[in-house]
Amino acid sequence: MQQTTVDLTDLDMFEQDRAWPAFDYLRREEPVYWNPEPPPNKGFWAVTRHADIVAVDRDPETFTSEKFVNLEELDEETMEIRRSMLETDGPRHHALRRLLVRDFGTTTLKGYESFLRGLTRATVEAALRHKEFDFVSEVSADFPIQVLARMLDVPEHHTGRLIAWGNRMIGNTDPDYADVLLDSPESNKYRHLPFRSPAALEVFEYGRELARQRRGRSGQDLVSKLVNQMPEDGVPLSQRDFDNYFLLLVIAGNETTRHAISHSMLALINNPDQMRLLQDRPELIPQAVEEFLRWASPVYHFRRTATRDVELHGKHIRAGDKVVMWFASGNRDEEVFTDPYRFDVTRHPNDHVTFGKGSPHFCLGNKLARMEIRIMFETLLPRIKRMELAGDVSYVRSNFIHGVKKMPVRVTLA
Repeated sequence: MQQTTVDLTDLDMFEQDRAWPAFDYLRREEPVYWNPEPPPNKGFWAVTRHADIVAVDRDPETFTSEKFVNLEELDEETMEIRRSMLETDGPRHHALRRLLVRDFGTTTLKGYESFLRGLTRATVEAALRHKEFDFVSEVSADFPIQVLARMLDVPEHHTGRLIAWGNRMIGNTDPDYADVLLDSPESNKYRHLPFRSPAALEVFEYGRELARQRRGRSGQDLVSKLVNQMPEDGVPLSQRDFDNYFLLLVIAGNETTRHAISHSMLALINNPDQMRLLQDRPELIPQAVEEFLRWASPVYHFRRTATRDVELHGKHIRAGDKVVMWFASGNRDEEVFTDPYRFDVTRHPNDHVTFGKGSPHFCLGNKLARMEIRIMFETLLPRIKRMELAGDVSYVRSNFIHGVKKMPVRVTLA
């Protein structure tokens, strides 16, 4: 691959799941690579090696999240309106994170395991009543959203709209999902909304009604805790803070785990020896989850912004430049993972960067995601003799989310 052919804004490449050779080239030849962008954006530095991604992620003083974490460039007013915990550093980020950190900790999640197993059995049994079905809609999309509904304490019949909201926002570059495409002139009308998506208004309205019902009460759901607890820094959540926090939960609690489950099942279909190994030795599944997460890399990238001039691999990064960590590339780094394009459920160690690595922004829901994925495959794999594709797999048209839209499968029961 020639340097001039690498363009990480080429959505065709991501929709066709062929970005991997570009990442390989950049890690080898241009580990810190200036990628131009069409106006109004100004371009970004692509960081593709595992060690550099970790270094950037762990240095918020040099590489801040305060200027936002997606490729879109915003003015100061819009940043303040749209700012969530993801776009906050320092003590305020810590205080916002602490509001719900116990709800995603090991002790609390143990109390969910029985519920999760029952929910997983119901999801799997409903899907397996059919010899052919779409794995995404029947299994991987349905399951995490039910968990989120339980944590938010919202009715089960509301989960369809939660899924649709996530699709419409995260899929803002995919015409199958977006109300308004991110790069369309019409999107400027929605520039003050997350992802420039009108769906955000519906999420805000839904969250505000939940907050109204629960403010001043003793509920233990996530919404009750957001509206009734004071952050440790003594600065209460504004309406805008609540809106953006609630919206973040709706997206993060569904999208990434859903796509990780889909990619993991696809990898097992394409590597039947690995599926048989886990069926024969289910005690390997907790370890296999780490390979599932590495392989899936459900979030391609997150952005930081340089706060000062800095050198990285001989490249002069100026204060204000966007610096983009391509986690998916880091998870295929030959310097860290032996034979990285081999799907190996026994891989150990497995130092993937799917959730980030040792930074204040390390994924709050990582333990929940691991539990959901583990329980799904502990439940599903004993029920099937084999699974195979029954049609083409389609991917989300996005260079942010590494998502599977449709995955028709044919199953033979055990």
